[in-house]
Amino acid sequence: MINPLRSEAEAFRFLIASIVYFGAIVVASVTGGKWVGLGVFVVLSAAGVGWWLHARRDERVAKTTPRPHAPGERRLLVIANETVAGHTLRSMILEKSLDVREEVLVVTPALNSPLKHWVSDDDGARAAAQERLDRSLEQLADAGVQARGEIGDGDPLQAIEDALRTFGADEIIISTHPEGRSPWFERGVVDKARERFAVPITHVVVDLEREPA
Repeated sequence: MINPLRSEAEAFRFLIASIVYFGAIVVASVTGGKWVGLGVFVVLSAAGVGWWLHARRDERVAKTTPRPHAPGERRLLVIANETVAGHTLRSMILEKSLDVREEVLVVTPALNSPLKHWVSDDDGARAAAQERLDRSLEQLADAGVQARGEIGDGDPLQAIEDALRTFGADEIIISTHPEGRSPWFERGVVDKARERFAVPITHVVVDLEREPA
């Protein structure tokens, strides 16, 4: 099933739009009569259907941009937020970097509450994500893996899509907390990513509570 509401932020905007939609119809009916209210209903409904059809049309599998491979070269896209500095994730990246020239891009979504995202108050979330990302890149460099990183959209699926537009990944690693402690698990992010992106995806579970300090 294709769902145009691909993130919590979009769902929150849809809720606000629905309130405005019904409110406008009620106000038009009270102030202008039932025919004015009907006219407003028709116009707003047509606009809503048009938006939904546009969102459905644009929901396609993202393709990576073909780029020539040097012998032994692979490009790895890593998506992780709080687990980005976890030892388990670093070990996975190191394992996949053995015997090849690995180009690694680490993307950390700046997770935020829907309300703060709606009012564009994401400075704190981005700063925290950047701090975790910097620490992870330093640790990867110490282990011999040269990686670059960037802060992505708060929706991990959107962050992947944005990264694939400029980074022709051969594989995607999605890192999450264990089931029961991971919002990405609850939202089915890994399964949705596999349905949406034509790139092999590896899911790694990082239990920070069990890792050594």
